[in-house]
Amino acid sequence: MSSHLPSVTTPPLAARLAAAEAARQAKESERDRDLHPAVVSALSEAGFLRQFVPRRWSGSAGTFAEIIEAVAVVGEECPSAAWCAALLAAHGRLAAHLPQEAQEELWQESPDVSIAAAVVPPSGELAKAPGGWRLSGRWAMASAVRHARWVLLACVEETPEGPRQRILAVPRADVRIHDTWRNAGLRGTGSHTISVDGAFVPAHRAMTREDLLAGSPEPGAARCHRVPFPLVASLLFAAPAWGAARGALRAWTEITRERRTPDGRPALEDGTHQQVLARSAAEIDAAGLLLEAAAGRADRAADPGADPAAQVPLNLRDCAVAIDLLVTAVERLYRGAGVRGQDEDGDLQRFWRDVHAVAGHGSVQLAPAAAAYAQQVTAAAAR
Repeated sequence: MSSHLPSVTTPPLAARLAAAEAARQAKESERDRDLHPAVVSALSEAGFLRQFVPRRWSGSAGTFAEIIEAVAVVGEECPSAAWCAALLAAHGRLAAHLPQEAQEELWQESPDVSIAAAVVPPSGELAKAPGGWRLSGRWAMASAVRHARWVLLACVEETPEGPRQRILAVPRADVRIHDTWRNAGLRGTGSHTISVDGAFVPAHRAMTREDLLAGSPEPGAARCHRVPFPLVASLLFAAPAWGAARGALRAWTEITRERRTPDGRPALEDGTHQQVLARSAAEIDAAGLLLEAAAGRADRAADPGADPAAQVPLNLRDCAVAIDLLVTAVERLYRGAGVRGQDEDGDLQRFWRDVHAVAGHGSVQLAPAAAAYAQQVTAAAAR
């Protein structure tokens, strides 16, 4: 039975309310190296958790364009909260590829179910058992896992036909959390290491990696579920950095508005500061346009005649270049703010750390994105 809760999305107002709560708790989330429970509740109330949950479970089955803007709004206040918002939404989309029986277990009571994940790279050991598998192993960096009710874990199963990667849904009660998150950036994400010791996973709580790569073949599946995983993975990881850079620009402007040049003029009347402002703002806007273009491709990928596979290199390219632009802009703002920008209680240094943390993620690296794009261009030229 599906829930009868009304379907909601993440409109700007809902995202702003979640952002306001994230701002109030940002320092405490950093100190505790985990999101404050009030922030998790705010993200749920704003609709992030149900963004990609199928409509049969009263989810939103929404668009990528709306989620990246909503994530960025939260990221302007707390990139850690934005990171978790993006992943909690994304994990709902992954779980929508599970068999119907598993989906009912997850969402029969509510579409607002928190799902953590550690799916790249696969880890652990999977052994066949009557009716399913026994799962054991250790996985790193499962963001927001302390607040999760379910966890998606990737493991390679050895079969007579060769290794096969499976993704399994495990109740949070079967997972042990190891307090390992000590990162310089995104401190509030609670991305701890987790382990499982021989937990039984019934067969209906598993899917294969191929299920995700291809998108849902189910008749009547929402557009967001028919999108192949590689088309959108880097997009959802990049969105928090877009918000962080917007926050950094605001923080720099607030700092600079109070500064004076050596001859006593307001700093914003000085050409050097004006160039920092103009170039950084333009780069942040340009990165946003790239991410919006990538989101548009994802939202149109299920259109008749569309070729999602051909769009993957474009999205990888645009997300990686957007991250480069955002890092460049925030670096310039950080240097241009002087010592005031380095205040450990200030927002600018936090945004600076968080943007670099996002930029270190494997999904937004320029080299593999450039290689995929060049391969596509080369193949097109050869035809």
